[in-house]
Amino acid sequence: MYTMNGAQLIIKLLERQGITMIAGIPGGANLPLYDALSGSASINHVLCRHEQGAGFLAQGIARATGEAGVCFATSGPGATNVLTAIADAFLDSIPVICITGQVPSSLIGTDAFQEVDTYGMSIPITKHNYLVRSVGELLKIVPTAFELALSGRPGPVLIDVPKDIQTATISFTEWPEPGRRREPQVASQTMLQEAAVLINRAKRPILCLGGGIIHAGAALEARAIIEKAALPTTMTLMGLGSLPADHSLSLGMLGMHAARSTNMALQDCDLFIAAGARFDDRATGKIVEFCPSANIIHMDIDPSEVSKLKTAHIGLVGDVKESLRSLLPHIQSNARKIWRARIEVLQEMYPMTSPEATIPDKPYGLILKTAELLGEDCFVATDVGKHQMWTAQVYPFNRPRQLLTSGGLGTMGFGLPAAIGAALAFPERQVVLFSGDGSLQMNIQELATAVEQQANVKIIVMNNNSLGLVRQQQNLFYGKQYFASDFRIDIDFAAIARGFGMTAFNAVPGCNLAELLEQVFAVNGPCLVNIPIAKEEEVYPMVPPGASNSIMLGGNNAEKCKC
Repeated sequence: MYTMNGAQLIIKLLERQGITMIAGIPGGANLPLYDALSGSASINHVLCRHEQGAGFLAQGIARATGEAGVCFATSGPGATNVLTAIADAFLDSIPVICITGQVPSSLIGTDAFQEVDTYGMSIPITKHNYLVRSVGELLKIVPTAFELALSGRPGPVLIDVPKDIQTATISFTEWPEPGRRREPQVASQTMLQEAAVLINRAKRPILCLGGGIIHAGAALEARAIIEKAALPTTMTLMGLGSLPADHSLSLGMLGMHAARSTNMALQDCDLFIAAGARFDDRATGKIVEFCPSANIIHMDIDPSEVSKLKTAHIGLVGDVKESLRSLLPHIQSNARKIWRARIEVLQEMYPMTSPEATIPDKPYGLILKTAELLGEDCFVATDVGKHQMWTAQVYPFNRPRQLLTSGGLGTMGFGLPAAIGAALAFPERQVVLFSGDGSLQMNIQELATAVEQQANVKIIVMNNNSLGLVRQQQNLFYGKQYFASDFRIDIDFAAIARGFGMTAFNAVPGCNLAELLEQVFAVNGPCLVNIPIAKEEEVYPMVPPGASNSIMLGGNNAEKCKC
């Protein structure tokens, strides 16, 4: 017979799930949980400085490992603070278990101190959520939460636990089995065979790999089909790394900031195969004009995504890894020399970068020099902004889960806590964060967490003293009215980092940036370097918001060009 209170039960159930790290902040409504956590021999707690940081740190663990990350928050403002990170996890299909404290059951609905309807607010941004009504429910809820978060299309699950449930006593005789991934659904064999026929007949096919490839661990299966059928392959932002950037069939990222050659090829393809991708507007542009002459094959674990935005001629609903594995024997070898030669001509005519753009003092050169110095085993985190798109365009991602970035929600402030999470999950690996001055200020307090944990994170602040992508849109589409996008003061980020106890550097004009980066990466533990970037450095090519991918702005004068 086991006897304990609800808080102790939650901690024991998390231990049985194999959880070794929890990020969070204590408060009145979840203090019983923290009291129980203090006695755990196997779970380390990371004290963050903001609940949003805790949620993103848990995401960093989940994105880097593929397993569920866990975060704690108290009721009221603690819960509302963490909801942004939960919404971010929901849109990017990241398995996170968020456990929030709540006021005692008898006070729910009375506007008690630090009471909000966490359950109601979290309904639209979680895969599932719970308001625990009795201590006995925890024996089922906690394992089921992990099963739901990890199975099918992953996502966040929130458990709201009133304080009286945490302190209530329970006796039971048997532990529940830990929650695990369910066996995935398998696509229809008939539809798979029909898909193979379309692929074999296609003269100008393009495969698109999305985040679902990474969630499913399907990169090797995708590569087998890519190489057998010589399929030119593009990736969404969330799919980067599923095919190495230097692979001869890689087209890089598609969409708003893709290479012009990639979007031009998509406009001319006769078959578009979306594997674990959801036809996001930043990838497709004006959806009715996306791949206008192509048949569509859509592979997705979530049946609600198939034909939601773009009608699929063949929908393969099921685990994308199993779908690709089943397709392979039916795919004919085909060199597709004419189609590949055509794409190579486009790539030669419209390269992503020019030699003058890749010197270390320029954004592309800075990113490429970082990649050269760090090698293939590092993790790369970004915040949201110009630096994110520059990184997506040119960083040579060579493996799944190497890139940690906020895609669907596009959350400034994501990068620092997510990078810390990855560094704590893989302490032997280097983690580099590309951030902007605007993004870093969103969760700058987590510098303290990085120092306290001695996380192996190197922070590169690409500082243009503005909200860069906002300013770029004002430049292009709002008559150069730079309102509320330029910062009026210059912030010494290196001095701030040193105030938190972190080693930090400023890149002064005329310095040898390559040597400075070597010095940064040689530091043990966290380190920050602030690098000025001209406000006029823009992200090109660019599809105007709401426009077709066939219209891209690019070139030195940002003239409108038809693909």
